Amino acid sequence: MAEAIAQEKQGGSKQRKKLIRVDMTPMVDLGFLLITFFMFTTNFTKPNVMDLGLPAKGPHQPGNVVDVRNQVTFILGKENRVFYHQQAKEDLNRNNLKETDFNGLNITKIISEAYNKAPKKENFTIIIEPTDDANYKNFVDVLDNIAISKKERYGVTDIRPWEKKVYEELTR
Repeated sequence: MAEAIAQEKQGGSKQRKKLIRVDMTPMVDLGFLLITFFMFTTNFTKPNVMDLGLPAKGPHQPGNVVDVRNQVTFILGKENRVFYHQQAKEDLNRNNLKETDFNGLNITKIISEAYNKAPKKENFTIIIEPTDDANYKNFVDVLDNIAISKKERYGVTDIRPWEKKVYEELTR
């Protein structure tokens, strides 16, 4: 707290000068209590995350290949370009590798159209293939569109060589 110390002045007058000394120890305790209070009562922002369900590692079974009519493949390219197709290896060419963009709900519309045409809707799968030139924002945008379309079966893989060949023909 505060204490008053009386000192006598040297000399002719008999006035006493009072010096006041303030003890700062309780103030420091109060400061730490306030810091602790605000730390516990502050809402920390929680990061927005999307669950990415990955399959368990196991032996590759070649019999579990998804039929091209039950899937749609998105190829994420450079300069915010995204291509998609529903073709087999021998059928894919530069005429049926289509391009779309991230404006509006284009990707969600493409997913729902492919889903409606799928013969086995329970096996419908979305395949995302980012190229080396793709950026992370576009990948997250595609995942957001998948979440909007409420499809739970999707996979992320490297672009296959036969798709890369057609992709490079279009982006030259």
